[in-house]
Amino acid sequence: MTFTIKTAGDSAVLLTFEQAISPDINHQIKSLLFLLKEQPISGIIDIIPAFASLLISYDPRVITFARIKNHLLALQDAKVSLAKAGKRIFEIPVCYGGNYGPDLPFVAQNAGLTEEDVIAIHSSQDYLIYMLGFLPGFPYLGGLDDRIHTPRLDNPRLAIPAGSVGIGGNQTGIYPLESPGGWQLIGRTPIETYQPNRQVPILFEAGDYIRFKPVSEEEFGNILAAVKADNYQVTIIREEGSHGH
Repeated sequence: MTFTIKTAGDSAVLLTFEQAISPDINHQIKSLLFLLKEQPISGIIDIIPAFASLLISYDPRVITFARIKNHLLALQDAKVSLAKAGKRIFEIPVCYGGNYGPDLPFVAQNAGLTEEDVIAIHSSQDYLIYMLGFLPGFPYLGGLDDRIHTPRLDNPRLAIPAGSVGIGGNQTGIYPLESPGGWQLIGRTPIETYQPNRQVPILFEAGDYIRFKPVSEEEFGNILAAVKADNYQVTIIREEGSHGH
């Protein structure tokens, strides 16, 4: 793996990889992240992956930048198979269209497709979570089919409901909280992808995958009731050995 190492203030290190959004770069980032978790370094506080970088924050009272840099340089030539890390796919139920997805008709019209076509295309593949950001737990997903790429809204909405699933340009994602936003809304999930009172507040991590599963309004209501009663378990599909490189 190839990356450059720079300081980011007096208590963080920024690793930058080739500036491209691609599964290969993401694999390198995940490989290094896996190594750092498998071989923890005393003094490292947090590790935050992004599209083409990794930010490592540390306690300078415990470890120096020079020691971290030397450790990272030693890992640069490591060959890592992520097979033993496994691949996690989170199955996220989505009610498409109607009040839950008011922009679905526009997305279909823009693509020259039917609404059913858009739903089938959007829910037909597993999306890699490249990074989390913008809001706590907002997943930036890779792999949106070219046919349903859709421009953002000319005038962003002031309030988008939590759980809304949208398309913005060549990306798709889930709004974890009510917030302003300019993505085209095609559906909504009853799942709370971010819940600050949970032991692990954010449902998934960068490097995981999301699979959208279409559900009816009735199913949406039933799942929502179960979520509110703390009686719903998100389906996580584990595929061992699928990201070896």
